[in-house]
Amino acid sequence: MESPFKGKTGLSRLVNAFGYSVEGFKAAFKHEDAFRQEVFLSLILVPLGLYLGKTGVEKALLVTVILLVLIVELFNSAIEAAVDHTSLERHILAKRAKDIGSAAVFVALAIAVIVWGLVLFL
Repeated sequence: MESPFKGKTGLSRLVNAFGYSVEGFKAAFKHEDAFRQEVFLSLILVPLGLYLGKTGVEKALLVTVILLVLIVELFNSAIEAAVDHTSLERHILAKRAKDIGSAAVFVALAIAVIVWGLVLFL
C-alpha cells in the first residue's frame, strides 16, 4: 500500500515535505538525547569552523563534516524508531540494525575529528 501523500506534486508536495522535515527535527530533538547534544555542539562548532577555516574550502569542510554527523544521527534515530515500532522484543537482527546505525554515527564523528585535525593542524 502506498502513502496517500505520494500523489501530491508541485508546490503542495514541497510544502508537505517541508512540514514533514520540521516535524522530524522536532521529534529528533525531543526524543533523542544524542541528537540534542550534537545540535548544541554544532551550534558551537559551525561558527567556529567558519572562523577558523582560512579558505572557502576549509570552511566548507569544517562545517560540512559537522552537518554530516547530524545527518547520520537522524538516520540512526530513524532506524531505532522503526525497529522499536516493529517490536520491543530483544532480537538479534534488531540489535544488529541498531548497532550498525550506531557504528555509522561513530564513523561520521571520526571523519569530523580527522577533517578538523587535518585542516587545523596540517
